[in-house]
Amino acid sequence: MTAVTAPSDALRRLLDLLASGASTEQLAHVVVAARAEGALDAADLAALASAGELALRIRETLAEHRRREAQLTALFETASELAALSDPDTVLRSIVRRARALLGVDVSYLSLNNEAEGKTYIRVSDGSVSAEFQQIVLGMGEGLGGLVAQTARPYATSDYFNDDRFKHTRHIDSGVEDEGLTAILGVPLAIGPKVLGVLFASDRATREFSAGEVALLSSLADHAAIALDSANLLDQTRRAVAELNEANATMERAEDAHDRLTDLVLRGGDLPDVAAAVAGVRHGNLTVYDADGTLLANSAEPVALDPDALAAARASGRAVSTKDNWVCAVQAGPELLGSLVLAGRPGLPDPDRRLFERAGVVTALLLMLRRSVVRAEDEVRGELLTDLLTAPGRNPRALLARGRRLGIDLSAPHAVLVAHADGGSRRRVASAAARHATLVGVHAEEVVLLAAGDPDELARRVAADLGSVTGRPVTVGAAGPATGPAAIADAHAEAARCVRALLALGRAGEGAAMAGLGFLGQLLGDRADLAAFVRQTLGPVLDYDERRGTELVATLRAYFANGAQLARTKDVLHVHVNTVVQRLERVASLLGEDWQAPDRALEIQLALRLLRLGPR
Repeated sequence: MTAVTAPSDALRRLLDLLASGASTEQLAHVVVAARAEGALDAADLAALASAGELALRIRETLAEHRRREAQLTALFETASELAALSDPDTVLRSIVRRARALLGVDVSYLSLNNEAEGKTYIRVSDGSVSAEFQQIVLGMGEGLGGLVAQTARPYATSDYFNDDRFKHTRHIDSGVEDEGLTAILGVPLAIGPKVLGVLFASDRATREFSAGEVALLSSLADHAAIALDSANLLDQTRRAVAELNEANATMERAEDAHDRLTDLVLRGGDLPDVAAAVAGVRHGNLTVYDADGTLLANSAEPVALDPDALAAARASGRAVSTKDNWVCAVQAGPELLGSLVLAGRPGLPDPDRRLFERAGVVTALLLMLRRSVVRAEDEVRGELLTDLLTAPGRNPRALLARGRRLGIDLSAPHAVLVAHADGGSRRRVASAAARHATLVGVHAEEVVLLAAGDPDELARRVAADLGSVTGRPVTVGAAGPATGPAAIADAHAEAARCVRALLALGRAGEGAAMAGLGFLGQLLGDRADLAAFVRQTLGPVLDYDERRGTELVATLRAYFANGAQLARTKDVLHVHVNTVVQRLERVASLLGEDWQAPDRALEIQLALRLLRLGPR
């Protein structure tokens, strides 16, 4: 290492080390070496020490950015594997490996529930060295894993053997001790209310798991649950192929058609492709609806759905015939995902009917995959919105980069809107609001939107639209435009206050920004510009007095101070009553004929009082 002869040498060395990814010790050594060499005076050494601290902070920021980027990359890769319908065991092993790598733990593993036996078994693990541990069977409520499986809630312990929140059993404790585990975090694998198993991350030393680590492991667990659920749907499709293989020669055509459907899904086909394929094989017209009866795809002209036939198909689990059509319910377990309507085939042989029903299974698989992708995207956007509003100053550059990856330029001006609806689903409000926003989510029990445009105009339009869609009043407060994470967080706080002000004023179902609330907006806003309010309210009168040397402002003060009585006003001003009348007529020409209306008069009186407090 060359000697430091000038501050620039040390600074250049710090930058070189940062660029090469040097360690914390290497960066700190630059300052220590310069101090030991004695070539710099005290002022230069102090400046160098400050630069060294800055370099260490930059390194920590870069490391945190890389860590979050690695986490998001892992989640996207997991979602991609699901979309490609990889082997379920391969996907589960990948999730367990990623859980271990991302959380930096010694062992990660995944257990699955057996509802018939009331037990949960370890399915896959990574980092485990104990055969006894890998063969542990947990009863519901036993051990940390049994408690997670029973309650469907995450649990973490920094010291397993000294934690009495869960039930210890001899065989479980023996296996954990044989593996040498101390700290354990478990999160449920669930589809709706049904718990399929538990995903674990564990260390052989004492460790406190952070909220961020719990959230990350929960995201991976959601993907694992989707993989298992998708595997069950795929197994149903494969069993259908087996049934067709056992049929007679009349079923060979149906078997070939079903293989084509399965191949279509495996190659990434979507609902219109399935509709076209089924219609082609069955020589009919297929229409696909979602659970709400919204048209998703059709091979020709859409065919109306018969609600009674759908109810019968859902209850029986089989395709049901109407007078002219066949209806099949698309389900995942008890959940209705949609329906299929086949027209042009009043008579449907049993093999064709089974194929039509299997088309419902394939459609369910596609809808579940579509839901998993949307859920993953919503999760990433929701995390960005939460971090943006709760910790905008922690790492602004990282927030901007995350926004760019989602196609959102947070450095551009955005209006921030908060939507409040009494009762109903906030998720439904957020879904309806998405068409107005570049970013939307639920934060602090309210729907928050980032959008481009004038805040006041946007608030009115969004309130009207959401009220029409949801059928209930939706109150929208707005603020901005705001540029950058910190300004967006401040604008969110102001928009939330604006919502509360609208509700307090009895204006539920309306939308406005603080500027649209008049002087109340000035009083409630944390960035109130009182001088601008005075200018906006009295500007023409102030300008007239300044140009003409008149006393219209003084006349207004006297007029309001004396109860708007002309006689008392002229006595205070020592002028003729006609002079007062002429001055007030001039005020009306400058401020408008409605200047004495109650609301306008209140604003004018407030502006007159504020005018006394400072310059115009």
